[in-house]
Amino acid sequence: MLIHKVIAAHAAEQPEAVAVIHRGSRVDYRTLDAAADACAAELAALGVGPGTIVPVSLGRSAHLAMTLLAVLKCGAAYAAIDRRWPAERVGVLLQLLAPPVLITDQPAPPGTPVCDPTGRGLDEWAAAGGTPPEAEITPDAPACVFFTSGTTGVPKGVLSPHRATTRLFAPSGPLAFGPGRVMCQASPPAWDAFSLELWGMLTTGGTAVVADDDHLLPHVLHRLIAEENVNTLWLTASLFNLFTDLEPECFTGLKHVITGGERLSPAHVERFLRRYPDITLANGYGPVESCVFATYHTITRADLERTDGIPLGRPVPGTGIHLVDDEICISGDGLALGYLGQEELTAERFVERVVDGRPVRVYRTGDLGRRDADELLHFRGRADRQVKIRGYRIEPAEIEVAAHRIDGLHQCVVVPVPAADGRPGSYDKLALFYTTATAVEPPAVRRLLASRLPHYSVPDVIRQVPAIPVTTNGKTDARTLLDTLTASVAARLTAP
Repeated sequence: MLIHKVIAAHAAEQPEAVAVIHRGSRVDYRTLDAAADACAAELAALGVGPGTIVPVSLGRSAHLAMTLLAVLKCGAAYAAIDRRWPAERVGVLLQLLAPPVLITDQPAPPGTPVCDPTGRGLDEWAAAGGTPPEAEITPDAPACVFFTSGTTGVPKGVLSPHRATTRLFAPSGPLAFGPGRVMCQASPPAWDAFSLELWGMLTTGGTAVVADDDHLLPHVLHRLIAEENVNTLWLTASLFNLFTDLEPECFTGLKHVITGGERLSPAHVERFLRRYPDITLANGYGPVESCVFATYHTITRADLERTDGIPLGRPVPGTGIHLVDDEICISGDGLALGYLGQEELTAERFVERVVDGRPVRVYRTGDLGRRDADELLHFRGRADRQVKIRGYRIEPAEIEVAAHRIDGLHQCVVVPVPAADGRPGSYDKLALFYTTATAVEPPAVRRLLASRLPHYSVPDVIRQVPAIPVTTNGKTDARTLLDTLTASVAARLTAP
């Protein structure tokens, strides 16, 4: 199914139902769909159509929802740009996309054609009328590009088709939300969790409530529950832990909380279940290459007794999970078409494996896993250096490449810092260690990295060291580097 076709069907069936709420303003399905039609007609006149990818740099709002829907109605794909990304990173992405137009309400690079849809309200767009040319595309056609960290220093553009999104919310699955479901939309548009919060509502007849700030805070959640009847929420495991620690009462009124992106903390889960036995709490797992989730598990108190942690669960509709030499491989309709402009990497990660006697295209996640006696999938760590920090997927090599480009820096090594609670495979900070023959101080390194990397990839700790220690087999001695952090903290605490 096509995302925009499913939403148009809801607009025909329940035209007055509320689709999007932002700052107290309500947009119904009829208005959203008609406004997107009019916007799509204008975009088509600018050259937007099948085979094009349109970068969209707008704040989270009803206008953003309309604009993305309009791009899809043209038969094109969108690439949501995080407005917090450094200009250098955005420039690289625009070069990669070579778009017919950039959709933004902010200044654009010289020579870039721009369209700003925010000059008119959605009611005005809907009243303007307009019908985009009928796009002859299938559910295999690209719908969006998600950018994620790359080991070469260049972001990877994951090209995701319509079917990857619509399969997730199939009526037979655990995410068949439906009318009456009201979800907080707080994830950055460039992140695949945005698809869960926006398309998960609009393709099932629910309502997306847009939170204004870049970061959802407990008191904002509490207000949206009280004022807009939000009943469904997605939080990364880090945010779930933070909210549970700081303001556990903020969940009052919810019916469904989904968390994941990192290994869950049984202590925080136990605290939540004890306080909110009537709220469904679930663990969702999946790389962006399989669009939001590949597996899903409704958590019970019995899961807290498992020695290998809370399960990742079972496959969502249209998805297959295969363990090949202990590596989690994913197949099915959720798979991306590949990496934009990176054919070799696509061929390396998206491969054929024989399953039940027939060749099947799978994505090699790099995650290690096992199935228990109940056929539930469990996470056992990574086969490479990739880590999740605060829900963001990070390649330390990308940061090292950026650091090596700084004049005066010699050896540069990024090491993830284990989480304070000691959970295996869980990290809460990044540390960069570097050597230099000149006076390049850590604050200067931080400023330069912040101008080149997204905010979540800038290391929390930056240290100059005399040399990068190595183990007896010649590999970086990460443990010794981490010990220097502990020693420096101890020295400050014992200083007179």
